[in-house]
Amino acid sequence: MNEIYLRRRSRLHVPPGQGGLTPQQMATMLKEIEALGFVLADDLVARLSTLSVEQAAPLLRQLTQEMRKLLGAHREYTPLYPGFPAQVMALTEAELYLNALKHYVSLRRVAATEEDRPPLLLNQRFPRIVELGSLEDFEALFTRLAGSAASLSEQDRADLGWWIRHYEADVFRLLPAKFPFKENLALIGAQLVLHLDHDERTQQFVHTHLRTATDVLRLAVGLSGGDLSLASSTRFARFTRRQRRLLLALLEGCSDLTEDMRRRIEPFKRLGERLHPGEHRDRFPKTAAAFAVIRDGLPFVSFNHRVEQALAIGDVAGAAQALEARPGEYARRLDLLLRKSEAPQALLMRFADLAPRVSTPVLLQVLTHFKARGDQRRLRVFFPKGEVAKVFARADRRDAIDAAVAQQVVQGCEEVLLARFALLPPLGRCFVDPALARYAVPLAQRAASKSLRTFARGSRIPMPAGGFVRLFLWWMNGRSRVDIDLSAVLYGDDYGHLDTLAFYNLRAWGAHHSGDIVDAPKGACEFIDLDLSLLRARGVRFVVMCINSYSGQAYCDLPECFAGWMSRTDVRSGEPFEARTVVDRVDLSSDARISLPLVLDLQHREVLWADIALKEHPRFANSVAGNQAGVSLMLRALREMVKPDLHTLMSLHARARGCLVDNPSEAETRFGIAPDSTVTPLDGDTIRALYL
Repeated sequence: MNEIYLRRRSRLHVPPGQGGLTPQQMATMLKEIEALGFVLADDLVARLSTLSVEQAAPLLRQLTQEMRKLLGAHREYTPLYPGFPAQVMALTEAELYLNALKHYVSLRRVAATEEDRPPLLLNQRFPRIVELGSLEDFEALFTRLAGSAASLSEQDRADLGWWIRHYEADVFRLLPAKFPFKENLALIGAQLVLHLDHDERTQQFVHTHLRTATDVLRLAVGLSGGDLSLASSTRFARFTRRQRRLLLALLEGCSDLTEDMRRRIEPFKRLGERLHPGEHRDRFPKTAAAFAVIRDGLPFVSFNHRVEQALAIGDVAGAAQALEARPGEYARRLDLLLRKSEAPQALLMRFADLAPRVSTPVLLQVLTHFKARGDQRRLRVFFPKGEVAKVFARADRRDAIDAAVAQQVVQGCEEVLLARFALLPPLGRCFVDPALARYAVPLAQRAASKSLRTFARGSRIPMPAGGFVRLFLWWMNGRSRVDIDLSAVLYGDDYGHLDTLAFYNLRAWGAHHSGDIVDAPKGACEFIDLDLSLLRARGVRFVVMCINSYSGQAYCDLPECFAGWMSRTDVRSGEPFEARTVVDRVDLSSDARISLPLVLDLQHREVLWADIALKEHPRFANSVAGNQAGVSLMLRALREMVKPDLHTLMSLHARARGCLVDNPSEAETRFGIAPDSTVTPLDGDTIRALYL
């Protein structure tokens, strides 16, 4: 429980005890936590002091272990050059080259220097504060996660499963009243069927909430451990007789069954092979007939076919009329309709009628899209739906849309959102920090990696005041030898490539690499030190952190692989890895081989949260040198993509539910980046559940 609570809310639930620790005992127990850069709040220390030594010691021991895992400090770090960075700085190019050759042949590491390493000079950074929580607050996390209006990350989904497995029947009291996002609904339904199948409330839940054939398909995918986004194919499990009857009964109760199934013919064909609907045609005749249509290819005109056919012959009015049956689709295709139509005002008037039936995330995306529609110098950026965080970009060659028309769409979206938010509880006087404009709304976290701090992709995070950044990577062999490479690609202000720090270039532009390790039977690490002032003075604007699986294995096939960065005031003091200096850490576990976790913008002193993977090009070796064009493209795409920001969202809430004030001390509700704010960018669960 506390592992999830610490990771998600930086809080602990500690019931009052009957004992009483002395100040000396408490100080001894907290010493290691302080060394990791964490500080326990006064109320939490007071609560811990009520425990006996026998109660407090294992709790704090477990807490320390979890903190070390969050930071990456649970592993040993011995780079190729143990005296890094001084050892790398002192060697000649010839010595660096010969040492690399020796390692590639013998796999032996370089001997450490005999120089004493001075202790770490403490960085001027705010500690991570752990506060006292409550059982009610912990349980509210589940309700907010389950009721999220956007997709969840793999870690989010795992946490939901934990609640259902451990709370069992008691979890029903924590379920939200509504499930705005269908993938989350299917996940909850599948977990309930798997673990609480014989509880009548499970049957009631799935029959109440799963209303379309696609909902039922997602439930079957969830029962089989597949991709709930339906972006990739699933090998369906051998369902029990009870599960087969449940799925068939749910399909029988769906409206527009054949229409819905025709949208995903192949997945439903595979599902039919497991359900055998023909054997139950007497009990579920509508379902058997629908499966016969998709199996035998019987004539059927689908919704999408009607829309595309109308657009193909230039019948924009006919396509728009068909789309009116699905307001969300109408909103998503509004740009296309406006480009093809000779009567845009009619489309806008109909959109105004349909907009109240469009979900908040879609309206927010439409609003943001049309705000930036006039700037066609930007790249169009696409993140494919699915589990792997891949991105594609291309030039914007669409026909222009009249600025007045685009503004009407923006105004219409704002009016609907303001009216919708006004129905929510009042917020009183609100302060909205302008800095929130740098943070993206967490609309799609489906492919987000597990990380120390979770931000939406594209967010721009201020860097600490330290003058040095140390990138780090740790991995372990899987079934065979694994060679993962840490690289830093340097770009100028115009996205022009300047140089690359990698296994073939350990020193350049004021940056140093710790050396290339090509085998990790017990784990291996690599570091790159970046002198931010020197790099910027020499014309470097962007530093892209790149991680490449040189030996070709996907990250998901490795026992463990993670990376991150530290903020250091002096790179010559302390050990190569110092837990208290870690700013961010991210797990690499996607089905990819090239990862771009983050980008440093040295001019604005910001970290661009990337968390994306490049599509591997078969003509090149799997190294950063072979993907130079791809890395440059992704950098520009990340900088130029248009996404809804938290300042826009929270300003709409403040205008609809309260009044805006300029001074945070006068506000009853504070939206900002300060730790004492009511809602911060790190409160993704709260944002998705209560503000979307």
